[in-house]
Amino acid sequence: MRTRFAPSPTGPLHLGHAFAALTAFERGEMLLRIEDIDTARSRPEWEAQIYDDLAWLGLDWPRPVLRQSERLAAYRAALDRLGAMGLTYPCRCRRADIRAALSAPQAGAPVIGPDGLVYPGTCRGRALTEARPEDAIRLDMARALDRLGPALPGFTETGPMHPGPHRLDVRALIETVGDVVLARRDLGTSYHLAVVVDDAFQRIEEVTRGEDLFEATPIHVLLQALLGLPTPAYHHHRLILDDAGKRLAKRDDARAIAAYRAEGATPADIRRMVGF
Repeated sequence: MRTRFAPSPTGPLHLGHAFAALTAFERGEMLLRIEDIDTARSRPEWEAQIYDDLAWLGLDWPRPVLRQSERLAAYRAALDRLGAMGLTYPCRCRRADIRAALSAPQAGAPVIGPDGLVYPGTCRGRALTEARPEDAIRLDMARALDRLGPALPGFTETGPMHPGPHRLDVRALIETVGDVVLARRDLGTSYHLAVVVDDAFQRIEEVTRGEDLFEATPIHVLLQALLGLPTPAYHHHRLILDDAGKRLAKRDDARAIAAYRAEGATPADIRRMVGF
């Protein structure tokens, strides 16, 4: 299997990253992807630390490494294709606007999806020709599903928590996912669009990633079907948690691989810590 490990250079790699990288490496040929589209937070020193920590763990990967900041034209081309199908629209709403719309008495209880509050569709009637530089671009989920017709695609999950085949569900996508952002106003793309385009470009056969991203998988499978891209298998693995039972974050420097290295830990120690 051709797999990938795709960290963002916005902080030090921690034990959760070590587990994810080891999982990808042991399941096949691991490609390394630097997801640095968030240029405001990405730093070259963190990217250099990624290479150093992974090599210290004993991992290797094909060169050159794909860097998302060099792939913006590919994301724009995919976004334009979806726009030409009539499946996208510009959105001027900020997070405060969305919260306000969902707090109205007639709105009902807000629904939390993979990207947070499910968007209520405030700007859905706007045409792409009305787009302004400060607008985000959203996918019209209902139109996208209608375009695919009744035979919706699915994916195979090889991870331990949701194993087996999964089929996209119209009601779930509309009610619990909604019109996701495909291009943020400050980036020109989004995680969802970029990973779909890049997984196809790199011919990834199995996407290995944390279980917290399982709910985002139907979005990616939908985009793959709309863009005519292959759907890989997905392997969502367990998360490494802190003492409070929460997923590790990059701000938790105490569990950074570099911190353990400085204290004299060995690669074998890190493997044992994460259950390998």
